[in-house]
Amino acid sequence: MKRIGYLFSYYPIRNFILSLIVLLAVSVSFYAPVKAHNGPDSVADLAEGLLDAVVNISTATNVGKIAKRNRGPELPKAPDGSPFEEFFDEFFERQQRGEGRPRRVQSLGSGFVIDPLGIIVTNNHVIDGADEITVNFANGDKLIAELVGRDEKTDLALLKVKTEKPLPHVNFGSSDAMRVGDWVMAIGNPFGLSSSVSVGIISARNRDINSGPYDNFLQTDAAINKGNSGGPLFNKEGEVIGINTAIFSPSGGGSVGVGFSVPSDTALAVISQLREFGETRRGWLGVRIQQVTKDIAVGLGLDSPKGALVAGVTETGPAETAGILAGDVVLTFDGKTVREMKDLPRMVADTPVGKRVDVEVFRKGETKSFKIDLGRLEEGEKLASNDHQGLNNHDDEQNEEDNQTHLFGMTVQTITPELRQQYSIDQAVKGLVITQIEAGSKAAEKNILVGDVILEVGQTTVESPVDLERRLDELNEEDRKSALFLLSGKGGELRFVAIQIE
Repeated sequence: MKRIGYLFSYYPIRNFILSLIVLLAVSVSFYAPVKAHNGPDSVADLAEGLLDAVVNISTATNVGKIAKRNRGPELPKAPDGSPFEEFFDEFFERQQRGEGRPRRVQSLGSGFVIDPLGIIVTNNHVIDGADEITVNFANGDKLIAELVGRDEKTDLALLKVKTEKPLPHVNFGSSDAMRVGDWVMAIGNPFGLSSSVSVGIISARNRDINSGPYDNFLQTDAAINKGNSGGPLFNKEGEVIGINTAIFSPSGGGSVGVGFSVPSDTALAVISQLREFGETRRGWLGVRIQQVTKDIAVGLGLDSPKGALVAGVTETGPAETAGILAGDVVLTFDGKTVREMKDLPRMVADTPVGKRVDVEVFRKGETKSFKIDLGRLEEGEKLASNDHQGLNNHDDEQNEEDNQTHLFGMTVQTITPELRQQYSIDQAVKGLVITQIEAGSKAAEKNILVGDVILEVGQTTVESPVDLERRLDELNEEDRKSALFLLSGKGGELRFVAIQIE
């Protein structure tokens, strides 16, 4: 004790010891939170209570039948490595090797029981085209399943098996409550290895992987491989917050820590409709939309890029009936803010058919409100496929003088019968046809094409070069930085393009 007291009274040593104590204290406080976030000590108890509700889905398919049958829409355009894609590649390769007789092949996926009476959720691409679906349970039982319904847009399918006893099942949780960094657990059958458990975190939310119109996937680094498709992604309470659907795998092999799951809040509405009707019944607005870019926002007079720009409306659809016009920007739908284009399709689809909703749009510097009775998407898609957009019908004859002008690197002309035939322009379409595009010009940079038709400039119709030049002069006088062009492309598809005014 005396020696310690002596050493402590010697200032250099005392200061050194005090500094060391402070450093150790800071180190403990710094590393303690990190250690606390290294994850749970074990998920054994959680997994044990969930394993029996996760099933293996095997399907038998007649390869000869697949080759002859029109299989409908292609598989979701998920990143390379979609489990179902490899199975069917193998199917077709076998057929092309010359086997003349029909063959039955099998594919594997995952699923999970959501009702003890035998209701099972999986991916649509797991069972698509199958002649026979078998559900394999963890206890060794095998039951033949019937398809209740499926939805290609969200890649979900609902199955039912007949059972004499209640089945172990799981419940859904809220995917909206999940945060980036939250722990999750995946259970499935990767490469046919049943009841495999992996753990990770939510890496990102609202991922768009271009697989469908309602993409808002959860991204996770929990190991998901071929065969995990259709399996559940659990939160730490053991609730299903996602359905594992796709992986990103540049080599086409196994997991690289980038997997995607359909959020439970998206899936629940679909599953409910499939269970009740055997099909989906989504709301339908009857508009074609595009993203509001910075240039387009300036051209419209919006203070910032936001909302969904209406590029066209379906004739006699709910939006047109209510008074929505091409060029309107949808800002709110049914009381919800539309922050960007991809928000609107999900909002509309999740709204009951027939509901009257309030829609707020931005039009020519003003905010307008409309009440719209939603239609049904499945019926609207048939109507929209036959719909041709155009302006009021006028005589095609124009004076020869002033029928052509050149601006922004493009030559535009009044539509003549010859030009209408040359560029396959529908009779209902009126405006100015683009006949030349200079390489490197502003028009070329905006991917404007020869044969496109200018319908509007600055939300005003133009039917002659004089109209076009007059409207550009007006925009200049209004001190607009860019001009918003409404173009009709091949097939009548409409799009807006903003070109900066010099």
